[in-house]
Amino acid sequence: MTSTYTLLGLNAEAQSLQPGLHIVATPIGNLRDITLRALETLAAANAVLAEDRRVTKVLLAHYGISTPILSYHEHNAEVMRPQILERLKAGEALAIVSDAGTPLVSDPGYKLVEAAIASGHFVTALPGASAVLAGLVLAGLPTDRFFFEGFLPARQTERKRRIRDLEAIPGTIVFFEAPHRLAESLADLADVLGNRPAAVARELTKHFETIRRGSLSDLASHYTETEKPRGEIVILVAPAGEGRGAIGDTEIDAALQRELAKRSARDAAALVAAELGLPRRRVYARALLLAGDGAGRDA
Repeated sequence: MTSTYTLLGLNAEAQSLQPGLHIVATPIGNLRDITLRALETLAAANAVLAEDRRVTKVLLAHYGISTPILSYHEHNAEVMRPQILERLKAGEALAIVSDAGTPLVSDPGYKLVEAAIASGHFVTALPGASAVLAGLVLAGLPTDRFFFEGFLPARQTERKRRIRDLEAIPGTIVFFEAPHRLAESLADLADVLGNRPAAVARELTKHFETIRRGSLSDLASHYTETEKPRGEIVILVAPAGEGRGAIGDTEIDAALQRELAKRSARDAAALVAAELGLPRRRVYARALLLAGDGAGRDA
């Protein structure tokens, strides 16, 4: 049976696929952001493994692809994985996609890939759209080194604990976030990491794509005061010291000395941390040290 897809109103024939698992990147919003190789693979595969069949159905229908769609997501992965491995063993070519972007990034696909590799099956990847990379190149922040964190914990205590673990990473940090937690997460990032340069990318590649750049505290204030945004969101945070150069203890101590003469260590640390764009915890530790040496009032 010949496999076909539709491109620019014309029918195209897809070449047969090598049996195995094909990891296919799909658009993150704009349906035109898909490669010719991805279209051929989706058309020629025996089945497409998808997070949400409804989402993938829209993409396939847009390009006239009639390949069967199977559900594979975190809630059925343990049941489906052995069945998929059996189909691979039988010589089928299966394509795995996520709802948007490159599979295995913040989805359960990596466990299937791990199992397929362990079983000796052919596995290949078809590169394409990625919200992580799209946000990174639009943010106006350093791109030579970056760290993808994904979603932060929903609870504030756990969220701040996780942010502290990221404090020393020497590169731009990339997060995904839900719209209803955006303002809170930005405020926690500013509180723990200091007032670093940052960007919020929303609805990338779509009609209402927006990129807002500024300091973490300014972004937190903006999204606290405005209506909660909609759509997919990427937060990008600059490395420590970006935009000002590294700030040493000497500069911190000089600023603290001025404030400790007038206020408590805790209040002085809060003011200096905001002024220098540094984590409050670091500045407070210096304030306690200076206050203990007799400078300023007690905390």
